[in-house]
Amino acid sequence: MEDDRLQGIGLPDDLIKRACSASSKAHKLSGKPYSRGKLRGSPDVVYAFAGSWSMNDFFKNKSFGEKYINLEMFRSMRSIGNNETAKVNAAFADRFEIFHKTLKIEVEKDRKKGRQIVFAGHSSGGPMAIFATLWFLENTKKQEGNEIPFRCLTFGSPLTGDKIFVHVIKRENWSRNFTHFVMKYDIVPRIMLAPVSNIGQELPTVLNFLKNNKTTISQLESLQAQALFRKVMKNASSVASYAANILMGCPNMLLETFSTFNKVSPYRPFGKYVFCTGNGKLVVVENPDAVLQMLFYSSQLDSEAEDVVTALRSLHEHMSYEMELQDLEMKKIICLNQLQNLPLSSVGNTLDQHTAADKALNDLGLSTRARLCLRAAGELEEQKKINQIKIESNEATIKKALSDIEEYKNKCEGKDMNYYDAFKRQNNPEDFKANVKRIELAGIWDEIIELLKRYELPDGFEVCQKWVKLGTEFRQHVEPLDIANYYRHLKNDDTGPYMVKGRPRRYRYTQRWCEHDSKTEFKSTSSSCFWAEVEELRNERYEDIKQKLDALEEEIKDWYDKKHLGIHEFSGGSTFADWWKTLPEQHRSASCLADYMNKCK
Repeated sequence: MEDDRLQGIGLPDDLIKRACSASSKAHKLSGKPYSRGKLRGSPDVVYAFAGSWSMNDFFKNKSFGEKYINLEMFRSMRSIGNNETAKVNAAFADRFEIFHKTLKIEVEKDRKKGRQIVFAGHSSGGPMAIFATLWFLENTKKQEGNEIPFRCLTFGSPLTGDKIFVHVIKRENWSRNFTHFVMKYDIVPRIMLAPVSNIGQELPTVLNFLKNNKTTISQLESLQAQALFRKVMKNASSVASYAANILMGCPNMLLETFSTFNKVSPYRPFGKYVFCTGNGKLVVVENPDAVLQMLFYSSQLDSEAEDVVTALRSLHEHMSYEMELQDLEMKKIICLNQLQNLPLSSVGNTLDQHTAADKALNDLGLSTRARLCLRAAGELEEQKKINQIKIESNEATIKKALSDIEEYKNKCEGKDMNYYDAFKRQNNPEDFKANVKRIELAGIWDEIIELLKRYELPDGFEVCQKWVKLGTEFRQHVEPLDIANYYRHLKNDDTGPYMVKGRPRRYRYTQRWCEHDSKTEFKSTSSSCFWAEVEELRNERYEDIKQKLDALEEEIKDWYDKKHLGIHEFSGGSTFADWWKTLPEQHRSASCLADYMNKCK
């Protein structure tokens, strides 16, 4: 915890104030989705997005209005190994798609002039700024040594995406580009935690009140605001409780049953959050699990009698960001780092950093239960790092086993045999030793994959160059042995084809790591699966596989040209060569592999 302004928020005070002011003014644009303004005396350019006050522009179709993100626009927005596509708010995403091409033209002009681009938005203008930032981060080639010049600032923005959305942004190291300001009681950042079916009656009235930015409120508006606040916070309670039980590693079976029949909001916070306490302090939090808990606990009431006043305050605070951040340089900044060490109760006058954090937590009204949740969020993050350290300790073992298998491969090729066929036949002691190494590596990698499947490793693990390279080497060297073992024991007779039912996750995951790193499309097969394709085709009639065979041969040629396959795969006596001879002469002579096969006779 520290009170260093730039290290805390990471942005100059003047930039924050100007972005906030531009975001508030953008609501008054006549039919334009955004405004552009250059900051005086600065190379920064602010694109501020207008919000919408229509309920249809907050929710579409489903209870929470979510949909899978458009992967053609946002290629990275899915988990790599688990291959889960991120979900986002459909209404927000569709609005952005309408004008993103026009925005691209204007932003590219500023980029060519070397300007820092700031996307900003207040209220539902926030998601537009978020999507704009993500789209440019996704589609702009980063020049080595240079920071991609895109930042996003939102003020009272509703939540936009789900846990996969959050995971991807952290994985790609984009979290630092996003800063979200939230007032203590502002209801809009919490609205997406409730389904539209629950708040649909009150939301239009409240949005209309916010649109007109009234200073007085009618009795109807007051009642609707009170009902909306109660319903949103009730749903926020369910979301926070469900998430907290997962954080603490003790899922409540009642909550599990509840979530089955009553869908919990998929939306989650991401990036850096700056909570405005209302008394001159700004509390900075970067852990998304902690932010979710704070969105609920920071707006709790001491008694039901307070909810009328607080409900009205939640609306007025939503329109007060410009005023709140007016004297930004005078505010005290407290960064909640090392969440696992937060005090659970008042610490009196002990260490200054703990005292500052304790006072900030009190200002936000965070109870002991809330602090426990924040500590659990911090402990989970630490546990992920510990898990990675454990995995890292196996690196030398993995490299040694891969070296042994590569030596085995070279020995086989020295005897003019490919190591797939040698391993499948198991005629020599070296084959048995290779099998021991295969099993040893499978155990290590299965442990890694299981942690990834449960998201129990740091989000950036799958894009770590060291592990992408090691995973690729593992897959290319060891998967052929797994395939040989599969068909040697005739598992295809019971389970089915290797590529359909038998391929372990350890190879599918590591293949996707490589494809993501090279920015190529995820494929169902790869050069390491060469022998699985051959094993299945050799049991089929030529007439039934001709069309598939033509496409596969093109891939095989490409794999060979890239040195993913060697000459011994095609040489006489190999499973592939023996099968190739059974194909009709007309096909073999016209095949793209004809020259290769003739050289290997």
